[in-house]
This record gives sequence, structure tokens and C-alpha cells, in this order.
Amino acid sequence: MALIKYKETTKTRRFASKMEKPKNNKNVIKKLRSILQKHSGRSNGTVTVRHQGGRHKRYYREIDFKRNKFGIEGVVSALEYDPNRNVEIALIKYSDGEYRYILGLKGLKVGDKVQADEKVEVKIGNAMKLKNIPVGTAIHNVELTPGKGGQIGRSAGTSLTLQAKQAPFAHLKLPSGEIRMVPLECLATIGVLGNEEYKNMELGKAGRKRHMGIRPTVRGTAQDPGSHPHGGGEGRSGIGRKKPMTAYGRPAVGKTRNKKKLSGKMIIKRRNK
Repeated sequence: MALIKYKETTKTRRFASKMEKPKNNKNVIKKLRSILQKHSGRSNGTVTVRHQGGRHKRYYREIDFKRNKFGIEGVVSALEYDPNRNVEIALIKYSDGEYRYILGLKGLKVGDKVQADEKVEVKIGNAMKLKNIPVGTAIHNVELTPGKGGQIGRSAGTSLTLQAKQAPFAHLKLPSGEIRMVPLECLATIGVLGNEEYKNMELGKAGRKRHMGIRPTVRGTAQDPGSHPHGGGEGRSGIGRKKPMTAYGRPAVGKTRNKKKLSGKMIIKRRNK
């Protein structure tokens, strides 16, 4: 969808913009929607994730990331807005009467037909195994483990490129420039995700950020020493330490990742610096 600039010239609207929303389907599929519980980054009253809170009430739309209705053709019934992600969603009505949501694609229109199987026609919206997808095809919603459902390539304007196939893995190039190996038995969906202009959207005012549930982020040096290791001091003082620290007193720079949890063995080329 297109990016819309506000015509108002007030201080908050002058630079603000928004994404054009598709017309929602009047026949809401209630079983695919449920109230999204609001936790505000807290567990039993304790803040476990900072900078979260507030937020407008939302419904969660159940998205079919697995695409496991093999051999059954579906028709795009409607394109809808989803408050939980930066890409639109498409409501699919299958020939057996079942409705499911999938991620909205660039070029996908109401009335288009989609299908998932081990091997289907190479066109946008169709899903099949990587071993049957031609090299050089743009794909998204790619599984990392067969049958688990799509885990990478799910945000607005995103697509991965199938660069090579060398059994038992396929070589995929991610938007970051990283080249990763993924099992050939994993499913992927053909096409590029829509809403590519989302990255250019300007919120314009702090209130829109609060409606999203994102609270302000305050510099550590602007806080008191009881709230942050960088806090305290007279005037604009520095951090007062050899290394920058997180709010919890852990190092904020350098190698802080756990080597045991890294998936480096599946990465052929690291992302572009």
C-alpha cells in the first residue's frame, strides 16, 4: 500500500505519515481472532522487559505460517490490516470451506488463487519445499526446521533469494547479506512481502508511539545512580566507567553472546557490516 502524508501543518502533523490501509472484509472470521492479552513487559508485577506499557487494545489474528493445507486450492477473499505486524494479511478461503490468514504479498489481489504442496506452480502466494523451487527465486516465510512453520522472512518488503541447492541444504541469501544453509525439506512461500514503504513512515508525535505500547527510552547518564550504572554526577558527566554497562550492570559492548547458543555452523557468510 502507498505512504500517505498528512495535510495538516500543526507541529505534530507536519512531518507525520501513515500507511494506506486496505478495506477490511465485512464478514469477520471470529474464530481467527482473539483479544491479545497485555502484559506490558511484566511478570508477576516485576518489570522483565523495559520500555513497554500502555498500548491500544488489539485483536490477535491467527496466521498460517505452516501452510500445511497441501493440495487444496484457496482464493484470496480479502486483504486486511493487522495491528500486530508491519505487513498486511490476506484472508484465504479454501475449497473445503476453511478460512486462514497468510502474510500479504506484493502484487497479491482479491480473487487470486494460492496453493501449498510439495511441488506446485511457481507463482506468488504458492508454498512448496525448497528442493522444488528454482534457483534465483525470491521467497519469504521460510522454515528453519521442517514442519515447524515459517520463521524467517516475515516483515514488510522482505524477501530471501535461493542462491544454490547442495543436498541436504539450500543456500539462502537474507536481506542483511547473510548467506545461510536451510534444509531442502523446509517449506517456503514464493514472492516478496508487501508494505515495503513501511520503513519510510514517520510517526510525527510521541502519542503514536505510546499507542503502540512503546514507552520512552532514557539515557543512562540522565538517570540517578540508583537507577542506572551511568547515572549521577554534576552536569553533563560521562559514564564514569571503563566500559558502558546495561541498566542491570552487565557489559554493553564487546562479545556478549553465548557461543553455545549461536547457529554459526549453518551460516556460510556473515551479514554485511
